[in-house]
Amino acid sequence: MTQRIAPTATSIQASIEQHLLDTVGVSPAEATPHDLMLAVSQVARQQLSQRWVQTQARDHAAKARRVVYLSMEFLMGRTLSNALGALDIRGEAAAGLQKFAQTLETVADREPDAALGNGGLGRLAACFLDSMATVGLPSFGYGIRYEYGMFAQDIQNGAQMEYPDPWLENGTPWEFPRADISYPVRFGGWVEHVDGTPIWRNAGEVAAKAYDMVVPGHGTDKVSTLRLWKAVAPAHIDLNAFNTGDYARAASMKNEYENISWVLYPNDSTPAGRELRLKQEYFFVSASVQDLVVRHLREHPSLDNLAEHVAIHLNDTHPAIGVAELVRVLCDEHGMPWDKAWAICCKTFSYTNHTLMPEALETWPVGLMQHVLPRHLEIIFRINKEFLEMAAQHRPGDNAFLARLSLIDEQGERRVRMANLSIVGSHKVNGVSALHSELLVQTIFADFAAIWPDRFTNMTNGVTPRRWLAQANPGLSNLLDSTLGKGWRLDLDQLQKLKAKKDDAAFQKAFMEVKRANKVRLANAIEKSTGIKVSPDSLFDVQVKRIHEYKRQLLNVLHVVTRYQAILANPTADWVPRTVIFAGKAASSYVTAKSIIRLIHDVGSVINNDPRIGDKLKLVFMPNYGVSVAEIIMPGADLSEQISTAGTEASGTGNMKLALNGALTIGTDDGANIEIRQNVGDDNIFIFGLKTPEVQALKQHGYQPMRYYDSTPALKEVLDAISGGQFSPDEPGRYRALVDSMLWGGDHYLLLADYASYVATQSQVDDLYRKPSAWCAKAITNVAGMGVFSSDRTIREYAQQIWHIAADAPNAL
Repeated sequence: MTQRIAPTATSIQASIEQHLLDTVGVSPAEATPHDLMLAVSQVARQQLSQRWVQTQARDHAAKARRVVYLSMEFLMGRTLSNALGALDIRGEAAAGLQKFAQTLETVADREPDAALGNGGLGRLAACFLDSMATVGLPSFGYGIRYEYGMFAQDIQNGAQMEYPDPWLENGTPWEFPRADISYPVRFGGWVEHVDGTPIWRNAGEVAAKAYDMVVPGHGTDKVSTLRLWKAVAPAHIDLNAFNTGDYARAASMKNEYENISWVLYPNDSTPAGRELRLKQEYFFVSASVQDLVVRHLREHPSLDNLAEHVAIHLNDTHPAIGVAELVRVLCDEHGMPWDKAWAICCKTFSYTNHTLMPEALETWPVGLMQHVLPRHLEIIFRINKEFLEMAAQHRPGDNAFLARLSLIDEQGERRVRMANLSIVGSHKVNGVSALHSELLVQTIFADFAAIWPDRFTNMTNGVTPRRWLAQANPGLSNLLDSTLGKGWRLDLDQLQKLKAKKDDAAFQKAFMEVKRANKVRLANAIEKSTGIKVSPDSLFDVQVKRIHEYKRQLLNVLHVVTRYQAILANPTADWVPRTVIFAGKAASSYVTAKSIIRLIHDVGSVINNDPRIGDKLKLVFMPNYGVSVAEIIMPGADLSEQISTAGTEASGTGNMKLALNGALTIGTDDGANIEIRQNVGDDNIFIFGLKTPEVQALKQHGYQPMRYYDSTPALKEVLDAISGGQFSPDEPGRYRALVDSMLWGGDHYLLLADYASYVATQSQVDDLYRKPSAWCAKAITNVAGMGVFSSDRTIREYAQQIWHIAADAPNAL
């Protein structure tokens, strides 16, 4: 590591004052917490800038092989605390702020979350960039500089409302505009073939402008770069139209093209929304491919060795068009023969799949692709023709086999299958948990695995302990530091030493004091955001994630209503007080998910205001879930709900974060829950419900939800109460469709089949929680077993097995 003079509280205080004057433009005596946030950010930014320049110079001089990570989302959260931690000046910054009568927490809270992602996909990408820097991988993340993110969630009368999330409204101190880096991105038009040479006559063009964010490593001076692209119209306004008073037409070109980088995941329920989504995906991929080619040619005389120096990774199918784009750039713009370009492409790309559900695999209508990207459709057709000719040699005459493999779905409206394109164009394809990767080759990609069995592998997800423990849970971090030393931040396997402490009375006492302080903090946050008072002495039962039917928030609600009815029936029983906490956003066009959010609020309104219940049961929903909200919820959780139908969740990372912070998991044998169980032990996790083979068998033999309804009195009572309007007296039929989807609509995610097992397992949770020492021992064991789920481990495996880049040796603080 480069030697540097360690800053002191006094020197940082002086730097803050200087930036208040020179950069923010206010008197130190009049600085607000927001002004101080900007000034402290500039102090950190100055050091990060130096690290960025040094890292790029080293990589350029070494002509390093780089990872290029393409992702539609990077859910970075707030940067200030993470940057101070990486620079190892958090304590000095906090002390430096004392002169201004402000705490670091108050100042850091003024920074908005970077609205560059939505769920686990984007947060995984952010953890990966952190780990790439920490383990020393030369790396670039590429995405879109969304001006508004997905949406800001508000709750009105129990219903989700969506509003713009203008996180860049007041600018951000963390981005570095690169005025000299801009690439043209073209759309539409047609393709001409002149003397065998394709010429794309595009109908429109937008400029992609680069903005960099520096992602620091920990325990190292190396950094990763997150390069985000902003769409800028080639001509901002039509001045003639403006001067004649036609202001709408004057700005039409600007709006038509610049809306590409306005909002993450535009509503795709309309043709215009679907076209914008495809344009977004191509926009950032095209700019990124052009950028990496330019960088390569600065260091090498030709593109012949591109695959030896660049590893392009597709984070799900959103950037899959990159396969066709790289071929287009190599062939059309650099005159490379097709066979050579295609060989380079297949050696360069790798692909992570994040879903087992066929309906979730991205496809695009051929007509839309023809309209937006005519040259790429030609390339995809040629890739498909040559691939199917090869595949036919494996099973001559098996047309059904070829139809399943084809990049074009010919059933009904012809559609381009982006997952198939990703597989054909990559040298490695990975799932994100052991079960997920196994099911990929057994189910949705079985035909590809039959041709290329060595192409498929597993990379179990991980999370960065710097963000999700050191930063989010300073109380537990301090306890770990005093017990283990600080090295666990860079070598999470050191947590295994905690197993020897699980029954130690003094350690248990300190551990539970930390947990209770975190629960008090969470209870205060709940009251501030919802107005509901909850007791930190109750069991905090947490399910925080994207609202989706397969994640089965609805099953959780069924248990809450079951518990409510049981308390009313037997109020003097020894009830374990429980606070059930939900958070998450539903896609704006996802009617069922939004209905589940409203049901949560309606049920909560009844329970929370029933004087017969008191603190025995509370149900709350924290709005506008994001990284900063998660950093408050995760450390305060006692119970982690990971209850997806077995065989549907690819991995999950929320399960890892919650267990890392000392929550016990209640979950199905699904995704990474299986590996968590293997690492913490069967006795330290609550597993319920059908396993994947049992789910498949039940569906194959004909699942009949009404049998469970008729044979389970408690379930019948719950569903009747919901469908009969007990929780929506103003509109008794509000949830009839939701209940009918389970009883008569097939209950696709088997909530009724798993209900009895789930409720019984929740009783086991109560039994254990009545024994504080036993509960604490299991919570400590969960923390101790989380070492394998560090994203550092995941990235080292990617580097070795997929990207073939040497990572640095593990650092030690």
